[in-house]
Amino acid sequence: MNWQRWVVMAGAVLLGAGAWRAGGWAGLGLLGSGLVLWFLLYYTRLLTVMKRASNRPIGHIGSAVMLNAKLRPRLPLLHVLALTQSLGERLSAAEAQPEVYRWSDPGQSRVIAEFEGGRLARWRLERPAEPDGQDAAPEA
Repeated sequence: MNWQRWVVMAGAVLLGAGAWRAGGWAGLGLLGSGLVLWFLLYYTRLLTVMKRASNRPIGHIGSAVMLNAKLRPRLPLLHVLALTQSLGERLSAAEAQPEVYRWSDPGQSRVIAEFEGGRLARWRLERPAEPDGQDAAPEA
């Protein structure tokens, strides 16, 4: 992950140099304006996701099966919170890696997700056990 920081820094320096070469101080001002706009858009999305999540009970979602279908590896925690519209119930200790969260639906199905470095590493869907009498097919 350390190499990604170097790539981002090199890209920022190249972008700044290109802005300076293209327009001098005006080019740097335009670049700065664009970066501030990007930051404000990201911050607004973050606040919107957290506001929606704060209005719902912790760890509850509409359908665990639908959430399971929408998850994919390396998905950021913020994106998972946007999908669930709920903060997950934390199962791991504070500051422990991996971070483990659980979301449950009204049918007691659960999705347990593990995040490493803020990104989804693994997840599993757990369904409640069927009572013995409901496994048999209905007789006609």
